[in-house]
Amino acid sequence: MAEAATAAVTEVGALLKEWRTDPDALGGVWEGSQFKARADAMAHRALSERLSAIDREVPVVSEEDPASLVRERPPRYWLIDPIDGTASYTHGFPGYVTQAALVVDGRPEVAAVFAPETATLYTAVRGRGARRNGRLLTEGTQAPPGTGVLTDNTPEPRGIARRIYDHFGYGGYLESGSIALKLCRVAEGSAHLFVKDVPVRDWDVAAPSLVLEEAGGRVTRLDGSGFGYRGSYEHTGLVGAADPATALAVIRWLTS
Repeated sequence: MAEAATAAVTEVGALLKEWRTDPDALGGVWEGSQFKARADAMAHRALSERLSAIDREVPVVSEEDPASLVRERPPRYWLIDPIDGTASYTHGFPGYVTQAALVVDGRPEVAAVFAPETATLYTAVRGRGARRNGRLLTEGTQAPPGTGVLTDNTPEPRGIARRIYDHFGYGGYLESGSIALKLCRVAEGSAHLFVKDVPVRDWDVAAPSLVLEEAGGRVTRLDGSGFGYRGSYEHTGLVGAADPATALAVIRWLTS
C-alpha cells in the first residue's frame, strides 16, 4: 500500500506540473471562500484512478467528490487532497502538494505527500517512521516554545501566528505554502511549530499528521484533542509541533 500510494502521488504530481502550463487547467470558479481550479478535478480523477486500481475494495474519499463525503465513513478508505494549496498552484508559487492517506478504523496508517515543484516526497507508515525522499526523519526534535522556527503561509507572521510569535518570543519564521507542506516542514526540521485557527479539513491533515507524528512530533486540534477521522470532516484550527511539549504549552496558552 505504501509503495503504491507513493507511486500514485508522484505520478499525479508530474501531471500537475504539466497542467500548470495550460490556462484552461488553471481556470475555475469560486465556491464560497475557496477557489476550485479545473486542475483540482483533473487531479482528483487521476489520483482516484491510481488508488482504486491498488485494491477495488478500498474506496476513495475526496474533497473533490461531494458524494463520498455524505456517506458513512467506511472502516478502510483512502482520504485524498488532490491539490492542497490550490492558490499557490494557480498563482505560480511552489507551495502546493498532492497527498493521500490510508485511513483504517479512524486513524491514518499510510501517508504519502508529494511537492512537485521541489520533487520532495514525504512518506510514513504507522509504527515504521517517516521519510523524506527515502531518508528516515529523526525522531524527538527538542524545540521548547520560542526556539526554532515558526511557519505559516504569509510573508511575515499574522493573526494567531503573530500572537504566538510575540508571546513565546520566536526569532525564526518560515513562509510556506499549503497546510500539508507546513506540517511536513515541521516533520523534516526546517520549521518547528505551525498553528492555525481557521477551518481545516481531515483531508488537509491526515497524511502530513502521520508524517509528523512518526517523526516524533504532535498534531492536535486547538483544544488539544486529536483528529478522530470520524463524523464531520471540518474542524477549527490545528497545532503541529516538532516537540510534543511545545504543542502542549501552546494549547495551554490558547485555552487559558
